[in-house]
Amino acid sequence: MAKSSDNTGKKKGGKKIRVDFRSNRTARRRITDVTSEATAEDDLEIDSVRSEQVVARGDLSRRRTITVYDDQAELPLGMEEGVVVAVRGLYADIHHGSQLISCTIRRVLRTRMTEERHPITVGDRVYFRKEGDAEGLELGGVIESVRVRKGQLRRKVGRRVQTIVANVDQAIVVASAKQPSLKSHLIDRYIVATLAGSITPIVCVNKVDLDTLGEYKEAIALYRRLGYETLATSVVTGEGIDALKAILKEKQSAIAGQSGVGKSSLLNAVQPGLKLRTGDIIVALDKGRHTTSTAILIPLDMGGYVVDTPGIRAFDLSTVPRQEFETFFVEFGPYVPDCKFSDCTHTHEHQCCVKEAVESGSIDPSRYESYVRIFEDSTA
Repeated sequence: MAKSSDNTGKKKGGKKIRVDFRSNRTARRRITDVTSEATAEDDLEIDSVRSEQVVARGDLSRRRTITVYDDQAELPLGMEEGVVVAVRGLYADIHHGSQLISCTIRRVLRTRMTEERHPITVGDRVYFRKEGDAEGLELGGVIESVRVRKGQLRRKVGRRVQTIVANVDQAIVVASAKQPSLKSHLIDRYIVATLAGSITPIVCVNKVDLDTLGEYKEAIALYRRLGYETLATSVVTGEGIDALKAILKEKQSAIAGQSGVGKSSLLNAVQPGLKLRTGDIIVALDKGRHTTSTAILIPLDMGGYVVDTPGIRAFDLSTVPRQEFETFFVEFGPYVPDCKFSDCTHTHEHQCCVKEAVESGSIDPSRYESYVRIFEDSTA
């Protein structure tokens, strides 16, 4: 029988699924061992059991039924929808209308998403239920379900996957011309991660005022030739700030890049009054200090929002299957079909058309080097 729906076309009620209990609830402890007692005391008569209890048996008894809600489901009375703006341990701040509500996360939700480092991330659209005390005063809420994620930026941390941000259309990949020096291989890693997460990458080279020789222009030209939107910015001179505002307006964006490249400074320039914390540079190491420790969703006065992500000095791509890396290097596309071997990795094989294109200058050597490093890291 088809589920009923209202005049909005939404189904009444959510979908019921079976999920595992936590591991500390799966095994039933045996209270008494009648067999051992009978063996040890053969001369004693064991009274017959005078009561009987029916208990569930098998794997089904170690699972529970819960209800999840998708985009087509009508929410039950008391359930609300909001966007996660920050995550603090087992709590998440939810933006709901004009309110900011602190919510806990239902334990069964944490159990279902065991492969994730955390079941909730900034940008998630969640369903939650408000809670109050006996006098009716609001204390916060409980997150019951998470909507299916769309654009997401992910990486591997230890044995688990960390989703840094979800439900964004584009990612501003920020590098600095100087202090720290421009690292094209890190830009390439971010581009692969964003494309793998169905996010549009935009390359931004910041602090161009420090590059008096204009060396950054070569990197800008390279990514522009590859078809990526690019811009050069400087908070000191104001160069590129208006262009960045136009890119962010009315969009759901993330800003990502190495520590110290000036991500928070750029956002402070885009929307004066934010007063995001900014850091200095460890000159001896040519690295930035971490000033943004967790991702934060920032609503923009001009419409849309941007997520300021923590600086990451080495971006792990082991969540992306290595056979897919070639598809995220757009310049490889015309040459891959002509390689001698259908499973060519473009690293060591003979008669590889991608390698031949690098030697002829049709593919930039720095981009090919990035590909090889990413591929080799994935096999380590």
